[in-house]
Amino acid sequence: MAELLVDFITSLDGHASGEGWPGWRGLEGPEYLGWLGEQPEVTHLMGATTYRQMSGFAAGRVPDGQDGFRAEEEASVDELTRAPKVVFSSSLEEPLTWGNTTLVRDDAVTAVRAMKEDRSGLLSTIGSLSLCRSLLRAGLVDRFRVVMFPVITGATGSERIYDGYPDVALTMVDHRTFDGRIQMVEYTPRVLEHPPLGGPA
Repeated sequence: MAELLVDFITSLDGHASGEGWPGWRGLEGPEYLGWLGEQPEVTHLMGATTYRQMSGFAAGRVPDGQDGFRAEEEASVDELTRAPKVVFSSSLEEPLTWGNTTLVRDDAVTAVRAMKEDRSGLLSTIGSLSLCRSLLRAGLVDRFRVVMFPVITGATGSERIYDGYPDVALTMVDHRTFDGRIQMVEYTPRVLEHPPLGGPA
């Protein structure tokens, strides 16, 4: 049976991105990049918005505000291009232009449940906030990992990750600090019907 990991990269205040900030907030270091390179092979899951953005980067479109890709960003996009990917969308049309990508039009929760039962190895989300939220609500997420960069993007941050989430209890299974500033925390999640002292009246 495959394991499902929800994997986020965030500012300290929980934004997935921010205007004027480069990839990895411009704060990646050798320890963090080395750790990324050691990650096991995974099948990446994403929605249409993330697919359009990431496939655009793979085709050479540079993020707004940047003159070009840094070497670390280019290597990351190349690695994603080589990896198997599944995109859930009713709006995208085949053939998809980004290599090694399978389009699934079925309900994502139903499809991922079947993927977990039929496969082995690791499934991991990339971006795709609404997809991650749906998979978590359905109880399909085995591990929930967040890499927090030491910035607060209160003025420029966008894509607030946890809006619309249920209450979730998290049991820590791993943590690590990279380059003296980047914090990784990993948990097993448990969706709660109500908080310990009861829900709203």
